[in-house]
Order: sequence, then C-alpha cells, then structure tokens
Amino acid sequence: MGMGVDVRNRIAKRAAEEIMDGMIVNLGIGIPSLVPNHLTEGIKVMFHAENGITGMGPSPVKGKEDANLCNAGGFPVSVVQGASYCDSTVAFGMIRKGRVDMTILGSLQVSEKGDLANWIVPGKKVPGMGGAMELAQKAKKVIVLMNQTDKYGYSKIVKECTLPLTSARCVDMIITDLAVFHLSEEGLKLTELFAPHSINEVRTKTGCGFIIEENVKIID
Repeated sequence: MGMGVDVRNRIAKRAAEEIMDGMIVNLGIGIPSLVPNHLTEGIKVMFHAENGITGMGPSPVKGKEDANLCNAGGFPVSVVQGASYCDSTVAFGMIRKGRVDMTILGSLQVSEKGDLANWIVPGKKVPGMGGAMELAQKAKKVIVLMNQTDKYGYSKIVKECTLPLTSARCVDMIITDLAVFHLSEEGLKLTELFAPHSINEVRTKTGCGFIIEENVKIID
C-alpha cells in the first residue's frame, strides 16, 4: 500500500514551511527530495547533499537532467545560483561541525522519545548508512517525513523502536500522511491534522500514546 503522489507532496509541502531564509538544509532520499518543489516564494535556502553539493534546486524537467548532477540517492537534481561542489569528506565535515541547520529525512520507525531507526532492516540488503547518523546527531533540527503505517498496517511511530537505532532522542518533528507531531519536554504531541483524518484514526494508527495540542490545526 504505497501512498499517492499528492499525499507525498502534501507531506513535503508541510515540511517546506519549516524552512527559514538563509538556512542550510540536508534532504534525505524519498519524500524529502520533493521539498525543494514546495518552497515559499522568496525563501533563500541552500540544500545540502552528503555526496558533495550545497545549493540543490528543484528536480530538473525531463530531458534537461545533467548526468553529473545527482543527490545522495542518485536522482538528478538542478543547482541554484551560488551553489558549490565538494567531495563527500567536506560534505560530512559540514555536518559534523554543526553547519547544517536542519535535516529532513525518511524513517522506518520513530519512538515516542524521538529515537530514530532509519538505516537498516536486519536481513535486508542495505546500500550503506549514508549520513543519517551524523545528521541525526549534529543537525540543529531533525524532521522526519514518513507514512503513519508501514505496508502491513503497523504504526511507524512506536513506544520503543524494534529496528536498530540510527540515533537516540534526536527527532524534533514528525510529519506523516495523517498528522504533524512535535517532540517536546512533555513528550510526543499531536499539533496538526491533515483533513479529512480524525484524531481517533491517528490514535488507532499510532503505536504509543501522545498528548494532543489544545487547538489542533486542520490542514486542508
């Protein structure tokens, strides 16, 4: 049970609203790679990929791809004015030094404490860890974009992660196809709902308890 393009874009669009002028933002593969297509008009941002680009633009139009220009997932990208290239050592140096303001990633599971498990499913072939561990630790803000449930209908937001952790207590915000959650001192908090979903539906599809914001915002 995959999700439609429009749902993926709805999640990406909500994530794009978190981006402020002048930020350096790292994008993971999957839904996060759609974020540049939804930026608020006039926002200046440098999108960073750990294979060595700072300044990625929107996805290129079919036929206008450059074979030498791709993101960390190997998909074609464009660049904005002022973009720069480096090797992956420097790209990781930027992450480890805390120069990346925000990372927007996918995940397999997130726990109610904000633990992130997104790098491996035991027994499955994995292309490599990528920058997930560094980013989860060092980016100033960590946003996870994912389906509320996996293809078997199990919640991806859980009490305890059953998959190997990428990093503990690092997630600040989760945006799923149903709702937006924030992780605060008080715990996991539901702050926004995507119409037409209800809080009850989110409850049944969430593997742990959560607090509900007093005025939950409905996103049309």
